Amino acid sequence: MSTGDPQAPQNKVQLAASHWKPRFTANGIDVNDFEKVQGGTTEWKDWGPNWMKVGDMHRALAEEAEGKGRKVTAAEAYQRAAWCYHLGKFLWFEDRATHDKLREACIATYRKALPNLDPPGERIEIPFEGAVIPGILRKPSDVSRPPLVLMVPGLDSSKEELFAMENDFLRRGMATLSVDGPGQSENAPRFPIRAEWASVIAAIFDGLRDRKDVDRDHAGLMGISMGGIYGPRAAAHEKRLRAVIALAGPYDLSECWPALNPLTRGGYIFYTKSRDEAEAFEKAKTLTLRGILAKVTCPLLVVHGAKDRLFPPEQAERIAREAPRATLLMYPDGNHVCNNIPYKYRPAMADWMREQLTT
Repeated sequence: MSTGDPQAPQNKVQLAASHWKPRFTANGIDVNDFEKVQGGTTEWKDWGPNWMKVGDMHRALAEEAEGKGRKVTAAEAYQRAAWCYHLGKFLWFEDRATHDKLREACIATYRKALPNLDPPGERIEIPFEGAVIPGILRKPSDVSRPPLVLMVPGLDSSKEELFAMENDFLRRGMATLSVDGPGQSENAPRFPIRAEWASVIAAIFDGLRDRKDVDRDHAGLMGISMGGIYGPRAAAHEKRLRAVIALAGPYDLSECWPALNPLTRGGYIFYTKSRDEAEAFEKAKTLTLRGILAKVTCPLLVVHGAKDRLFPPEQAERIAREAPRATLLMYPDGNHVCNNIPYKYRPAMADWMREQLTT
């Protein structure tokens, strides 16, 4: 490979920037921080440590503001710090100890922001297979018992990353519960990625049984990227879900495997706890909607970008064809998760979900 090839190992910094800059700047990373770290990182081994430094800087700002009683300023700085820690580790596995430190720093730092978010966040822990499904619950301040939207990350995202998406649902009178399921961020050390998500969603519903401040009878799910497989697979069996959004998900991961970039492939090896790429590919064959979608009887909104470089738009078109109550929203100018046009897809999916859960 030539040094100009973005797939080459020596160009992982450029690869990360070209694929994920829109995602992280749309989700809270300051664009100046991103460009500074990208410009100052020549070797991939330094990506995680460099983002650790930026996160520490924002955490210091948060602690200074907190010491002066400036709660809003502190909360915002704690969020920025957490997002920096997450960006440092999301597909970076060069040093396992540093990766783990970044993950734990993200969780702990974001937790400090929760009471002073608008609306506030509440950490909840739902029992699951001898461990827990951790989640962040936020509720609109002017609705006593709002409908609930379960928000499911993808391969390398986390519940802490979903704040901006949560806000679109919250402003429309819905509560949000962002979770880390098996193989996701906080739960990555406990469980590998799994295709079977009906038991995960069932545990969440059951764990919320005694709460009177959210309406479990009017609940939907929004899944991002690989969450776009988890959601429909859950809805095929868990009929308490009244509506599902599959945002930029594949129809069959193994079909997309040959075109995946090396960072994403490395993520599947890590988060499936595989020995090597060959084992990860075999596990990818289970991450499919083949034979599943006919059982998804609730409304399904399929949102995709025609310029998605991870999962081709044909994958979304197959999902929409096979699900009996599917609506396809294809954006010609959208990249993966349409993060280059958040002002288009986020209001559209939040409006759609509100209509499903309140009519």
